[in-house]
Amino acid sequence: MACMKLGTKTDAFQRQGQAWFCTTGLPSDIVVEVGEMSFHLHKFPLLSRSGVMERLIAEASEEGEGDCVINLPDIPGGAKTFELVAKFCYGVKLELTASNVVYLWCAAEHLEMTEEYGEGNLISQTELFLNQVVFRSWKDSLKALQSCDDIIPHAEELNITKRCIESLAVKASTDPNLFGWPVMEHGGPMQSPGGSVLWNGISTGARPKNSSSDWWYEDVSTLSLPIYKRLISAMESRGIKQEIIAGSLTFYAKKYLPGLNRRQGTSESSSRLTPVGLGAPPSEEDQKLLLEEIDRLFPMQKGLVSTKVLFGLLRTAMILRASPSCISNLERRIGIQLDQATLEDLLMPTFSYSMETLYNVECVQRILEHFLAMDQVTGGASPCSVDDGQLMGSPSLTPITMVAKLIDGYLAEVAPDVNLKLPKFQSLAAAVPDYARPLDDGLYRAIDIYLKSHPWLAESDREQLCRLMDCQKLSLEACTHAAQNERLPLRIIVQVLFFEQLQLRTSIAGCFLVSDNLDGSRQLRSGLAGSTEGGWATAVRENQVLKVGMDNMRTRVSELEKECSNMRQEIEKLGRAKGSSTWGSVSKKFGFKIKSQMCSAQEGSVSNQKNGSGKIEKTKEKQGKHKNNLPSDG
Repeated sequence: MACMKLGTKTDAFQRQGQAWFCTTGLPSDIVVEVGEMSFHLHKFPLLSRSGVMERLIAEASEEGEGDCVINLPDIPGGAKTFELVAKFCYGVKLELTASNVVYLWCAAEHLEMTEEYGEGNLISQTELFLNQVVFRSWKDSLKALQSCDDIIPHAEELNITKRCIESLAVKASTDPNLFGWPVMEHGGPMQSPGGSVLWNGISTGARPKNSSSDWWYEDVSTLSLPIYKRLISAMESRGIKQEIIAGSLTFYAKKYLPGLNRRQGTSESSSRLTPVGLGAPPSEEDQKLLLEEIDRLFPMQKGLVSTKVLFGLLRTAMILRASPSCISNLERRIGIQLDQATLEDLLMPTFSYSMETLYNVECVQRILEHFLAMDQVTGGASPCSVDDGQLMGSPSLTPITMVAKLIDGYLAEVAPDVNLKLPKFQSLAAAVPDYARPLDDGLYRAIDIYLKSHPWLAESDREQLCRLMDCQKLSLEACTHAAQNERLPLRIIVQVLFFEQLQLRTSIAGCFLVSDNLDGSRQLRSGLAGSTEGGWATAVRENQVLKVGMDNMRTRVSELEKECSNMRQEIEKLGRAKGSSTWGSVSKKFGFKIKSQMCSAQEGSVSNQKNGSGKIEKTKEKQGKHKNNLPSDG
């Protein structure tokens, strides 16, 4: 750290308890009291350097003949600073440093130690040192700014605080190798065998500095919040990138908000960005004020702050009961980048005395609404359609699809909570647009878990809950599971069976088409040049695999047709008892949406295959009989 020596005499001051004595051999003729400390000094050295001391000594001499006692209760820096001022008046050696120069300058201004009371007085000496030494170094400027915090009114009056902030802001926006550190040579700093930096061939004892954009984060985190806010504003005005500013704010928040580091994973932390430990954490009130200020300073831009940090801030804000505007802002920040969140982030406990539910479902729904509103504004919510099981839409659909999958996973996690009411579960599930889910498997899983954890639900509530999912968007595996799920209402099971059969028919038709294409390609290859033995063996294996797959699907179709036939007979019996004997009315009751053209096209594609087995012919006969039994819509 840079310093400047003032005075030439050796130290002639001696402390005894709460008093300082000047040991020049002459008895003291004045006592200066600063706080609890007394200074037994001489009048002439003081009044020859200070206009204030000259006036006070004159006034004390006029009032009485006793000992001259002067009280200085408001001197900046207190007794420690006045000790240095007294030594300066006596010409005793003292060192100006970045840590004491602000105190001395403010005290000198307070005591009017101008050039009128001696050339090279304390005001000019401290101002010169600050301009020519301190402001040229990052660390010295930081130390000077830290000292301003204790005497902020005096430092503000002399414009010292602003000048220190500007010095730091300029240096933060400049290459750090240009100030305060040794010059880089040959692509890197010259180092001694011990690893320290060499300056003109001399070991400085300092380690090489990393000139990444976050090099100043830890230094400025030592500042108090009011000064830190002013420094961040000055850096923004200097054009420092928003992501760098956000990184500093995140570092500052992690240092003084202990709750942010509790859930931080090892992969998320960095050895460079790990905040230093504090002796004692701030009080809850101070933490709440800090969190609200950090929220106001964060730029409202997607991706500048990690979603994990934002969730940590939101969780801490709920624990500390921060202002509603702060919580709402954090929810909005999370909402605009919800597609970057993880399931662990969403699982926020309910921080309330009522503890109605284990997790804060309402907060997640508000975050989802912010995301959907942003998605509509940016044009991400373009109309889409589902055709043959494939999702069609704009490229911007990817984030909302990720969010839909995330919400379905969250629903599955909160579903076992017995205190979670059906309207809350339904509201969150229904908030996700239909086009955002290519498949409804995740939603079906969440609904199944909820039904299992809430067996007391009425049949009407079960049906209302199951209407949230589209049976046409269930995969074959999900259909198979749902068809055997006793927790689902009968109406839903019938719909699942129908659409499962439809999917199997489509798959079989596709397999036959692939088989024909393979046969044609083999004939073409043999007609041209003949295939090698290895290629023929591969084709045979592919054909065998296709045949096995088709046999399995034919068996499954036969089983499903038997199940549907038995179920139709049972439903017809129930219908006769109620006066309804037609299968058409039953099918309408169960909500089938059968497209006759699709079914006939699929049947045609199956019947035109050359290698169809006897099971397929029987399937066609059953389908023909079934179509004759269906009433016409005329």
